[in-house]
Amino acid sequence: MPVLMDHRNRLQRPSGLSSLMRPLCYSMACISSWDGLGNMVPAEAMRLFVKILEEEEPGWYSRVSSFVPEPEPILDVQINNDPKIEPIIENGNSIPETKNISTENGSLPESQDKDVLVEGLGSIVVYDQWISPPVSGLRPKARYEHGAAVIQDKMYIFGGNHNGRYLSDLHVLDLRSWAWTKLEAKTQSAESPPEKLTPCAGHSLIPWENKLLSVAGHTKDPSDAIQVRVFDVQTSTWSNLKTYGKPPVSRGGQSVTLVGTSLVIFGGQDAKRTLLNDLHILDLETMTWDEIDAVGAPPSPRSDHAAAVHAERYLLIFGGGSHATCFNDLHVLDLQAMEWSRPTQQGDIPTPRAGHAGVTVGENWFIVGGGDNKNGVSETVVLNMSTLVWSVVTSVQGRVPIASEGISLVVSSYGGEDILVSFGGYNGRYTNEVNVLKPSHKSTLQSKMMATPVPDSVSAVHNITNPTRDVESEFEGAQEGKIREIVMDNIESDHLKNKSEQTKELVSTLKAEKEELESSLNKEKIHSLQLKQELSDAENRNDELYKELQSVRLQLVAEQSRCFKLEVDVAELRQKLQTMETLQKELDLLQRQKAASEEAFKAKQKQGSGGVWGWLAGSPPPEEA
Repeated sequence: MPVLMDHRNRLQRPSGLSSLMRPLCYSMACISSWDGLGNMVPAEAMRLFVKILEEEEPGWYSRVSSFVPEPEPILDVQINNDPKIEPIIENGNSIPETKNISTENGSLPESQDKDVLVEGLGSIVVYDQWISPPVSGLRPKARYEHGAAVIQDKMYIFGGNHNGRYLSDLHVLDLRSWAWTKLEAKTQSAESPPEKLTPCAGHSLIPWENKLLSVAGHTKDPSDAIQVRVFDVQTSTWSNLKTYGKPPVSRGGQSVTLVGTSLVIFGGQDAKRTLLNDLHILDLETMTWDEIDAVGAPPSPRSDHAAAVHAERYLLIFGGGSHATCFNDLHVLDLQAMEWSRPTQQGDIPTPRAGHAGVTVGENWFIVGGGDNKNGVSETVVLNMSTLVWSVVTSVQGRVPIASEGISLVVSSYGGEDILVSFGGYNGRYTNEVNVLKPSHKSTLQSKMMATPVPDSVSAVHNITNPTRDVESEFEGAQEGKIREIVMDNIESDHLKNKSEQTKELVSTLKAEKEELESSLNKEKIHSLQLKQELSDAENRNDELYKELQSVRLQLVAEQSRCFKLEVDVAELRQKLQTMETLQKELDLLQRQKAASEEAFKAKQKQGSGGVWGWLAGSPPPEEA
C-alpha cells in the first residue's frame, strides 16, 4: 500500500508487500482450484471466473458489453428505516418527503419508488438518499485516494491506488448523459518538453480557470518538494506548474483548499511517514509559495482530513488520522488574522474518522465516508458553518461504497438543484461505483439544538471563541422579538386597555427573567474565568513537568552512554585478566622447568668436581660397574 495509508489499517486493508502479492497468490489459488470449479456454488464459481478475467484482461467488459444488454441499475445503498414521514419545510413551502427505501442484499423491494429512482436523475424526488445512477461507457478501474473535480458538468477522475499500485489514468464522467470516457492525455506542450506522467495517490485535484491542478500526492519515487501539475481540458495536455519561493516538502493525504486566487495546503504525511501540521499558501497570480506561521494552537499533525472555506475567510479542518488514532475535532483558521481556534461543536457530532471527503453547498459542509480503526463510517453528515451545528443527513448499512475510505466527493447541479456525486473508495474491497445524493438541506434549516435566532455566518465563526457575548445577543434579540409581538397584538385588539395591563405584567415578568438570567450568566462568566485560570495553571504545570521530563530523559541518555562505556571497559579488563591468567600459568611452568634444570645442573657439577679432586689426591676414580 502507499506510504499515505501505510500507518493505519482502518478497514483491514492489505498493506505493503501483502497487497502486491495478493493478486498473484489469488491467481495461483484460482489455478490450483480450477479443476474443482464445477463442484462450487454457481454464484461463487461465477465470482471466481470474473475475478480472473478482471486481473488478466481489465478491458474484457467493454468488449462484451456491446453483446450483452445493459443491466437494470441496482441501488447499492441501504437506508435506515424511519417510520415517521415528516414534510420538508423550505422557504415556507411544504414538500412531502418520499418514504425511505431499504435495500436488502443489494436489491430493491418491489415498489413504485424503484421506477422513480432509476428512471433518470431528472425525475428524482427522493431527497437525502444515496442512489446509483444508470451510468454507461467503460468505467475506470476501481480505486481509492484518487483526485476528483468538476468542470462544466463533467467530473474528472485522476490517479489513485489500486491493489497497492499508483495510477496515472484520467477519466471523465458527463454528469448529464452519465457516460464514462477515458482521456488520452498528452504530456507535452509548446512551452514544455515531453515528459512522463508520474502515477500518484493521495493528491488533491483542484479546478481552476478551465484547468485542473493536481497538487502533491505519493509517488513511487518521491521528490523533495511538492509538485503541482496542470491539465488543460481544452488541449488534453499535462504540464508542470513553475512556481517560485520555497515549496513545501512532498507529501500525501494533505488538504488543498482554493480560497480566492490562492491554494491553502495543510498537513499530510511525507515520504518518511512523518505526519505534518504545517501551513502553506500558493498564490496562483504570482505562483509564489509562502509558509504561514499562524498564532494559536494548530491541529495536531494528521493526514486524510477534510477542509473547507467559509465566507472566503475561515478555513475549517475536520477529522483525519495519525499513526495510532483518528480524530473528530474541528479547527478554524481565520485567514485574515492568521489565528487558529477550536470552537465548540453542537448537534450530532460525528464520530472520529479519516479518509473522508467533503464539499460545501452554500453554508452547508457535507461530509461523506471515511473510516476508523475498525469499520467504515456509514453516516453522511452536514455542518452548518454559520452555527457550527452538525446534523445527520442519512445513514447506510453494510459494506457499501458510500461507507468507504479514500472516497471522492464533488458537487454539481442537475435540473436547477444541487447534487452530490461520490466515486470509488476502499472498504475491504476497491470500488468504481458512482452514487448520487440530492440534499434537501432539511438538517440545516431545522436544527434541534438552536431554538433561538443565531448570528450571521461571519460573526458566528468570528465570535465563536466568546460564547457569552453570543448568548447575550441571542437572549436580548429573543426577548425584544417577544415584546414587539405582544405590542402588535395589543394594537389590533379591541380590549387595548386590558391587553396593555397584561403586556406590562408580561414585560415586567420578562425583565425579571432577564435579570435572573443575566445574574446566572455573570456567575457562569466568573466560573469560566476560574476554569480558564485553572487551565492556565495546569498548562504551566504541564510545561514544567515536560521540561523536567526532558531533563530526566537527557540525564538518562547520559547515564546510558556512561553505562555503555563502563561495560566496554569491563569487557576489556576481563579480556586482559584472562590474558594475565594465561601468562601466569606459563610463568609457573617456566619457573618449574628452571628449578628442575638448576637441580640437575648442581648434581652434575657436584659429581664432576668430586672426580677431579680424587684424581689430584692420587686416588683412582671409581670403576664403573
